[in-house]
Amino acid sequence: MPKRQLITGNEAAAEGAIAGGCRYFFGYPITPQNKIPEYMSEHLPPIGGVYVQAESEVAAINMLYGAASTGAWAMTTSSSPGISLMQEGLSYMIGAELPCVLVDMVRGGPGLGNIAPAQSDYWLATRGAGHGDGRCLTFAPASVQEIYDLTGEAFPIAQKYRNPVMILADAVLAGMREPCVLRERRDPPEEKPPWAVGGDQTGRQRNIVNSLWTDPLVMEEVNLRIQRRYQQAAQNELRWTEHGAGKPEILVCAYGVSARICQTAIEHAAEAGVACRLIRPISLFPFPSQIIAHWAQKVKKVLVVELSLGQFIEDVRLAVEGVCPVEFFGRTGGMLVTPEEVAERIVAMA
Repeated sequence: MPKRQLITGNEAAAEGAIAGGCRYFFGYPITPQNKIPEYMSEHLPPIGGVYVQAESEVAAINMLYGAASTGAWAMTTSSSPGISLMQEGLSYMIGAELPCVLVDMVRGGPGLGNIAPAQSDYWLATRGAGHGDGRCLTFAPASVQEIYDLTGEAFPIAQKYRNPVMILADAVLAGMREPCVLRERRDPPEEKPPWAVGGDQTGRQRNIVNSLWTDPLVMEEVNLRIQRRYQQAAQNELRWTEHGAGKPEILVCAYGVSARICQTAIEHAAEAGVACRLIRPISLFPFPSQIIAHWAQKVKKVLVVELSLGQFIEDVRLAVEGVCPVEFFGRTGGMLVTPEEVAERIVAMA
């Protein structure tokens, strides 16, 4: 039977990865995700896995590149400045069509910033992955249970689309302790994928993993092939939740920890006589534009709440397509909004 344990978000990411089949971890300590590499160092070796503490985030992403090229189910984790350092390696992995999993526990920035919670890595997570036309498939949990579930599910998704998958959380969720149902750990497939390097004596084809394509026509075909996978992901991997009134005046859009705050806020707004509906995207790329567009036609205004100066709002605006006004409420630098503040803003809008 599944086990229910009281664990932190960091521990949930690590245990979810192991349960999902991760057997190779390369990382570097940075707050607020230090507990993930610590957990992996304790729990991977006893089950035959490999833990390596890299000398830097740049080294970690390139170790991940090497492991992924052999078909290994591998992961790295970091926080905002560390994810910035990994961008070149991520671009190489996308160009080489290599699957892997990353977890970003976002902290306040820019620069070294602080270790407080923020959502200012949205552009980095959904538009990032270095130079070129590639992007990470990105999912945003809002609870410890979702961190566990999404991190585990990220491994087969990465393999399916041969692309890095990022789990985007934050310092609150990283340290938050909640009950979490743990499933039985599963092993990754023994058979290597046909594209992996390392030909053997059984007759499997020897391969070269590469992201250098000097012929522009070949480079274009690689990009188009990757884009076709993104289109498939948009059909198969869209995820969101909805909460609130069936006939709302205001549509509230938020993800991650901000959505948890907004769920309480729209209940306060309802007590004040303002009906709201909350849309919480779980898949940030691909983005659930259609459901936001659907509700935008039924409300007077849209309120976007995020812990930044406005990044997630751009995807909401694209989805709304000018059908109704889109307003913003947020804090930056590691500051949290409160349910009371959000509810006050909702009532003022109405």
